[in-house]
Amino acid sequence: MSLKRALMAVAAVALAALLVVALMPAPQEVDAVDVQAGPMRVTVDDQGETRSHDRFVLSAPVAGRLARIGLHDGDAVSDRQVVAEIAPLPLSTRERDEIVARVAAAEALQREAEQRVRRADDDLAQARREHERVRRLVAEKFVASQAAERAQNLENAAASEAESARLRARAAAADAQAARAGLAATRAGGRVQVRAPVAGRILRIHDASERVVAAGTPLMVVGDLAHLEIVVELLSSDAVKVAPGMPVLIDGWGGDRSLRATVRRVEPYAVTKVSALGIEEKRVNVVADFVDPPGAIGDAFRITARIVVWQSEGVLKVPVSALFRCSDAWCVFVVEDGRARRRTVEIGQRSLNEAQVHSGLEAGTRVIRYPSNAVEEGVRVKVRQG
Repeated sequence: MSLKRALMAVAAVALAALLVVALMPAPQEVDAVDVQAGPMRVTVDDQGETRSHDRFVLSAPVAGRLARIGLHDGDAVSDRQVVAEIAPLPLSTRERDEIVARVAAAEALQREAEQRVRRADDDLAQARREHERVRRLVAEKFVASQAAERAQNLENAAASEAESARLRARAAAADAQAARAGLAATRAGGRVQVRAPVAGRILRIHDASERVVAAGTPLMVVGDLAHLEIVVELLSSDAVKVAPGMPVLIDGWGGDRSLRATVRRVEPYAVTKVSALGIEEKRVNVVADFVDPPGAIGDAFRITARIVVWQSEGVLKVPVSALFRCSDAWCVFVVEDGRARRRTVEIGQRSLNEAQVHSGLEAGTRVIRYPSNAVEEGVRVKVRQG
């Protein structure tokens, strides 16, 4: 009889256990990933476009009849090549005075451009001295090698700016010469020749037809496609993170790989733009130079720029999708013995997909991605496979 009772007791306990297991909630299915250490970069991404490093708009120096322009968009032109001719109209005293004033203004701009060349040359010399000083400090292991790379980038940017200043000075000299030629032609009754200020290509002809034009009417745009630069309009809140010398990755240009570039200048002023949603935004132009050959990219081509504002090779990182706010801190759920456990973490740099972990997690810890409201402290979880 006692054996029978013992068997009944065992059966009752087993049945109770089965009922408890049956009534327990099923484990929550979750996606999980291991915390890993590896390279990480933080970028500022936005749309931009390419443009000729030095783009010149050629205008009519005098009012008169413009002869039909025989060139076409994309044609190559040499330095000082005649690209248009204008037969000046008879001038009144006021118009002649205006031309004289225009000559004086062009000559003043030429002198200003020459001053900019001298200042750019001084900045380049200073950048070269700084690069040499940093290079010696790196060789003596007083500073990290990244300092030499930044100094090299700043020297390259200064060299590019000096070359740009020289080209602008040549263009200003050409404008002054054209203005003087226009004044001389009005006195002699000949034709005024409009010449290309630099060797390059015609980017756009506004109207090739013969017609009467006023002084200052734009005729064409000339630029050098061998020296393209990138212009990205960033939100002012993003532009403050960007500095000259930072690397840039160019995507969306039509090729199957990213092209490298380097930030040359962050313009010191913002302009107001209206977004597609009708919201006013403050935008700042960031100008970058290609490091890799741009290939078939031309002027005003649209690109996507990713400016690297921070990067490191050995970082403990966690997916951003695993983070959530808890009070004033960041938290994650980790998987321990089949249950979810909340951990408070301290994070550093953040990118679109990853966040740097300063404390709270170790490499190899499994964290839950996209935790739902059903995931709480101590709840049973089951990690989805695949």
